Amino acid sequence: MHITRRLEFDAGHRIPNHGSQCRHLHGHRYAIEITLCGPVVATTGAADEGMVMDFSEVKAIAQKHVVELWDHAFLAWREDRAVVDFLAAIPDHKTVLFDAPPTAEHLAQTAFRLLDPLYRSRYGAKLELQQVRLYETPNCWADAVRGDA
Repeated sequence: MHITRRLEFDAGHRIPNHGSQCRHLHGHRYAIEITLCGPVVATTGAADEGMVMDFSEVKAIAQKHVVELWDHAFLAWREDRAVVDFLAAIPDHKTVLFDAPPTAEHLAQTAFRLLDPLYRSRYGAKLELQQVRLYETPNCWADAVRGDA
């Protein structure tokens, strides 16, 4: 059985080598969808009986380890020195640095790597993160899927 939980957050970024508008500082209303796969809990009387995982727990983990960190932050590539130095000059600015340009593809892969061990630790081998879908806009998204290179 597969289940999916969607969360939303706002963040700024830029893709410095982009040939068009995305090279400029700008922001998005991102959405992230977490898809988990596992058996439906059949333990009679268990709080999560009939569920793969309680949706509130799916949300709590993604909220704490991705959304709270990235929400209302500027997502920057650490090699984009002009932007990194500019943001460092703003007192208490919320900046998250990445090892690659903060494209939807890279953000989806990063979120997958962050979340995978956290969901697995909750239910062990019975629960597996299958996919992280990160929407940069309502019409554009990237999927990080288990097993992709």
